[in-house]
Amino acid sequence: MKNTTLCYLEKDGCYLMLHRIKKKNDLNQDKWVGVGGKLEENESPEECLVREVREETGLTLTRWRYCGIVTFVSDRWEGEYMHLYTADGFTGQLTDCNEGVLEWVPKERVRLLPQWEGDRIFFRLMEQNVPFFSLKLQYEGDRLVLAALNGQPLDG
Repeated sequence: MKNTTLCYLEKDGCYLMLHRIKKKNDLNQDKWVGVGGKLEENESPEECLVREVREETGLTLTRWRYCGIVTFVSDRWEGEYMHLYTADGFTGQLTDCNEGVLEWVPKERVRLLPQWEGDRIFFRLMEQNVPFFSLKLQYEGDRLVLAALNGQPLDG
């Protein structure tokens, strides 16, 4: 199981979203996601968070919230523990990303964008300011077959 971070930067009622259209063989191809990536050797999730946001956006985080951990299980992809964050403090100028196009999207429009079904679940949890959570998402292909919050299955 690999460890990754994912962050949704917030500003003026918007999330900074990454439309993944530039990488080849990208499991997130054409989807809208946050920014983040894989932890490097001897790196904490917070160190990875700050590094990945700076690499992908040019912005330096100054304040963030650790929302929860998402466990991804798939019949196609390597398993993943994703450390999920939001951030509303940062400095610097937004730069281009080599993985896709960055865009500030109004929060109410995010649910209309092409994204993984499980992402909609953790967006809802973030919007509700649910305290730190553990979310398990199991996929068969692109289809979500199981979602469990803090060890309890979620209904539809």
